[in-house]
Amino acid sequence: MAQPVPVRPVPQQPWGRILAFVLVLLALLLAAWEGYWRAYGVTPSISNSNGLWAMQRRRIDQGEGAATVLVGDSRLFFDLRLPVWAQLDGERPIQLSLEGTSARWTLEDLAADPRFSGGRLLIGVAPDVFFSGFPSRAEAIRYARKETPAQRVGQWLAMHLIEPYLAFDDPDYALATVLARQPWPERTARRLPVRKLAMTENDRNSYLWSKVEQDQAYRDIARGIWLNHMQRLPGDPPAREDLKNARQQITKVAAAVATLRARGVQVLFVRLPSNGPYLAYENRKYPRALTWDVLLKESGAPGIHFEDYPELQGYDIPEWSHLSYRDSERFTAALQGIVQRKFWGPAAPHPVPQQGP
Repeated sequence: MAQPVPVRPVPQQPWGRILAFVLVLLALLLAAWEGYWRAYGVTPSISNSNGLWAMQRRRIDQGEGAATVLVGDSRLFFDLRLPVWAQLDGERPIQLSLEGTSARWTLEDLAADPRFSGGRLLIGVAPDVFFSGFPSRAEAIRYARKETPAQRVGQWLAMHLIEPYLAFDDPDYALATVLARQPWPERTARRLPVRKLAMTENDRNSYLWSKVEQDQAYRDIARGIWLNHMQRLPGDPPAREDLKNARQQITKVAAAVATLRARGVQVLFVRLPSNGPYLAYENRKYPRALTWDVLLKESGAPGIHFEDYPELQGYDIPEWSHLSYRDSERFTAALQGIVQRKFWGPAAPHPVPQQGP
């Protein structure tokens, strides 16, 4: 016969006061962590999550299939200001750019969606990202297709109840991220992770973070990361493969563009500004004549290259790749003027839609 299990007596404790002490200690620790990052210059911002991207992508599915859509990498994401464009154009674009990610992935997603028809598509080209086909954030497209109701609710709660109020909730300053980028001993050379560069709003209107402009030390960190990314590391494909891969990317982009133009979508490429070592690196790795010019020829779509327009030059680019806050507003106005005057305005010529491939 089994022996009864003795009951361990629970000592009498002031559990209510203990719980209150733990909650107060937690609140103090969180306040200290928040204060530390606020003092560093971090301010609350909406996280550019996959859920936030999915919210904008759904606008096409929900009846905005003839909208102006922006597809590109971080340059089109940070440098084109949605309020300025809307004020001049009368329509606020749908921002579907993804930092560090070739536009090709979203182009193929849009090409496969017949609901996007008769709209306008502005495609950002940052050579190193675009012509390599880099897929850094392409998982956002798959996420949007499979997003659950619970995930949608979580995204809404985060962007309305948490992210606008807590600086330490920024992904770049989460405890795990901070610990990971400490100067631990390195076993092999590696790509440095990109640090926080921009502030984002609910509709993905984004702009360069003021700390990149105003804090020399932080700006040097951002520049150092770009210099790190320009180096070839062990395991990287040989340089002779760069242009071969670029041609493959151009062929895939051209196929998606042909499908979109056959549905009446007006497509326009734009090469946004860069300068300093970054521009020199891009020109060396992906010469314009062998990449940009070939892209326009094979796709049959027009393009705007910043080097061809004086009004798109001479802007402040603090870390060589993205425009400052104030200059992004001026640049958006200048770019929109060119687009209206030469490509999408009432007086601009409208090409006849092509047949699909």
